Amino acid sequence: MPRLLAFSGSARKESWNKRLLGPLVAGARAAGAEVTQVDLRDWPMPLYDGDLEAASGLPESVQGFKALMLEHHGLLLACPEYNSSITPLLKNTIDWCSRAAPGEAPLACYKGKVAGLVSASPGALGGLRGLVTVRMILGNLQMHMLPQQVAVGGAAQAFGEDGKLLDPKRQAAVEALGAATADLAARLAS
Repeated sequence: MPRLLAFSGSARKESWNKRLLGPLVAGARAAGAEVTQVDLRDWPMPLYDGDLEAASGLPESVQGFKALMLEHHGLLLACPEYNSSITPLLKNTIDWCSRAAPGEAPLACYKGKVAGLVSASPGALGGLRGLVTVRMILGNLQMHMLPQQVAVGGAAQAFGEDGKLLDPKRQAAVEALGAATADLAARLAS
């Protein structure tokens, strides 16, 4: 059974990207994956600083989050877009988790694992420009990126009170991406 770690690159309590994780996770679970959904707000990490790492090693929160990542075959990511790029929270998390602990293989949290990406934004492009950057970063960290992705524009009006997307085709596309991520993770893990 593939294990996927799901989180949003937003710390906002009412984040549209946190809402978008719902159908992504549902699709992966329906395809047989075990999904652990976390909130980066619960894993506060200092801004990456090579001098801090050299003096003190990896902070405790980073060690804990990396342990979670190492237990999973891939990631389900909802990626907000800030100024046409990746959020500082998500970039900082990726950077810290790329640092090898003593005795750990380089890029152990990423190399050979899969990632399914979605985004939601109030703008018309739905965070699509930020996904380009996330895809580039994770690809350089040797992850297998699913070719499909879903960007939900007009996010302030895209969700119903039940948290589902109002557009059934868009809801189905996000669920299908979760299922495809689970399927690829299962095939690569076997």
